[in-house]
Amino acid sequence: MNWNIEELGYQPEKATGLGNKFLIGNGYMGIRGTLEESRKDQFPAVNLSGIYDQVGNGWREPLNAPNGLYTRLLIEGKEYCLSGKEHKAHKMELDYRHGIFRRETVFETAKGKVALKTERFASMADKHLIALKLTLIPSFNGEIEIMTGIDGEVWDINGPHYDSVITGFTGDLICTVATTHEKQDKVAVYEALDISNIAEQSIKEMDRTVLRHLKLQVAAEKSYTFFKYISVYTSQDTAAYQEKGKQLVLAAKAKGYEALFNEHKDNWEKKWSRSEVEIDGDDEAMEALNYSLYHLHSIAPGHSKSLSIAARGLSGQTYKGAVFWDTEMFMLDFFLFTEPEVAKTLLKYRIDTLKGAKAKAAGYGFDGAFYAWESQEGGYDACSDYNVTDVFTGRPMRTYFKDKQIHISAAVVYGIMRYIQFTGNKELLREGGAEVIIECAKFYYSLLIKRVKSEKYELYDVIGPDEYHERVNNNAYTNRMAKLTFEAAIKLLEEDAEDTVAESEKSKLLEKFRDAALRLYIPQPDEKTGIIEQFDGYEQLEEVSVAEVKGRLLHEKEYWGGAYGVASHTKVIKQADVVTMMNLFSAEYDMETLYKNWAYYEPRTEHGSSLSACMYSMVACKCNMPDQAYPFFLKSAKADLGDGGKQWAGLIYIGGTHPAASGGAYMTAVEGFAGLKLENGELKAEPRLPKTWNHLRFKVNYLGELYQVTVTKDKAEVEKIKA
Repeated sequence: MNWNIEELGYQPEKATGLGNKFLIGNGYMGIRGTLEESRKDQFPAVNLSGIYDQVGNGWREPLNAPNGLYTRLLIEGKEYCLSGKEHKAHKMELDYRHGIFRRETVFETAKGKVALKTERFASMADKHLIALKLTLIPSFNGEIEIMTGIDGEVWDINGPHYDSVITGFTGDLICTVATTHEKQDKVAVYEALDISNIAEQSIKEMDRTVLRHLKLQVAAEKSYTFFKYISVYTSQDTAAYQEKGKQLVLAAKAKGYEALFNEHKDNWEKKWSRSEVEIDGDDEAMEALNYSLYHLHSIAPGHSKSLSIAARGLSGQTYKGAVFWDTEMFMLDFFLFTEPEVAKTLLKYRIDTLKGAKAKAAGYGFDGAFYAWESQEGGYDACSDYNVTDVFTGRPMRTYFKDKQIHISAAVVYGIMRYIQFTGNKELLREGGAEVIIECAKFYYSLLIKRVKSEKYELYDVIGPDEYHERVNNNAYTNRMAKLTFEAAIKLLEEDAEDTVAESEKSKLLEKFRDAALRLYIPQPDEKTGIIEQFDGYEQLEEVSVAEVKGRLLHEKEYWGGAYGVASHTKVIKQADVVTMMNLFSAEYDMETLYKNWAYYEPRTEHGSSLSACMYSMVACKCNMPDQAYPFFLKSAKADLGDGGKQWAGLIYIGGTHPAASGGAYMTAVEGFAGLKLENGELKAEPRLPKTWNHLRFKVNYLGELYQVTVTKDKAEVEKIKA
């Protein structure tokens, strides 16, 4: 298998997308695949997890640390960077088995050619460390100058987030300490340099930037290499953020690049020993899938006990660095099956933000816990009531993502229950998970509506996964997930709630939740067509193709949903909705019903979200249609390999990596094509391989044990691996 991707040549318009595609990270920080000489206009970023800032009325978003990788080449006082004119050759490479970014560029200078080679990684051994190796090979004798240091003029979407950036140098170290606008958090970046053959060195301190000006005497065709060790700490990490930063870079320099490099690779190999997926017969699919898993590993918060993953991972500030339902519904299974301790960390984040969820519910006049649609620290909902900008007027449009997408709380409950199901570890319930489930059930109970002439409870005025249709009644997915929440709360109260609620309250809650679970209206397949109506009145909407709706656009960035979006009065939907429900609860439907709904909704789906394709793929597998599932699987697995993807919602830039699609690709391979499932408490698999696949092999954690799963065309083996 090829574990490398390459980009040959240089096209300025592709720089933003390549920053995502060539991302490296370690869960604490994500470093975009831009070049060492890039300034903020080319979107370089060392994006930090879990720390945010807001300036004025702009959106709160995560911080980009000052860029300690910044380096430029000078010949006779002229700077050389990748401008498209002065380079003779250029290549970027990502080793995604080990999270290593490399570039090679040949510049044509006034004195002759200079080959510049760099290699860098965000250490998996120490999450606060970045290491860079830089090599120069000149074709001439003479002097080369290098400007290298820490660039505090960072890229921000809604910034600037640093009120001040103080620069300094002491001994062999240079540093910046940046102070945020909102809470005066500190971000400290230190750099130690290991270089020989320096003819002259000086330090230049400019506004927000500190650089070393190095002069080297070089000989033709000889190689000159130096190493940079960069630390990033914030005041949220430790009160001793400066001292820790200093100690880390000095220790790194003393240990040396090769030792750090090998430690980093060893940590990656440990991850792949449990998570690599082998596909015999389809190298393209195997490479795309493992590339997807690389991205999930790169953003996994292994350094924390309570932290989640943003919708765009650590690729930048888009989507405000917020946590969506994506994590529980699309990413959780990968970590649950390969690194259960990371899965627990993701769910502990939800437990620890329960206070924010309860405050949000109370703010709308509801009981229980209404989780943030776009969650930042403390459960603060970063979602705006005006989340899209009208392309024609330039004015914000009223949207209802924040207040009507009530299915988010059920996603949290689903995640907790799935963790317990696959780990057998109920500790999470005692650590607050039980309270979360009960509070989410209280939330849905307070939303129930009953008509005078009906015995059924209903849920009105919601938005389902299909965001193009706002404020609908009885969205099938939402109602079924609310029922799941009631069922989870009932099970908990019956079996595991000793320390969660008082005995006197327990019986009252049980009565309420049993009644709600029994009488909540769940849309059923139509007797004639077998189709489940997505929400009340969906069948009365205009029947029109996705292509026809697209043809009605007056502007390429026009938003399709909302009050007057081109899709809002049609049957065209943004992403899998009913099909998502049927995938989660497929055991409740026969194969014919699954197929009818798959065939009905897919042509009406724009797939305007990267979350959509995997759901259609998994349901196709459950209909024994692996070859029809395959294109959807590949679309998910290659979401970050191609140059496409939706980059705008109205005038809002939403580009970045797609970790939910990565998780969806994994689920499709493991739960779709391999048919992995639990049957009477046992791990089973059911082959549904595409025609070109000979076998599929992977490992899975279940109840604290590791299993090897091997699936061929007609056989599936699930074997426990001895410790």
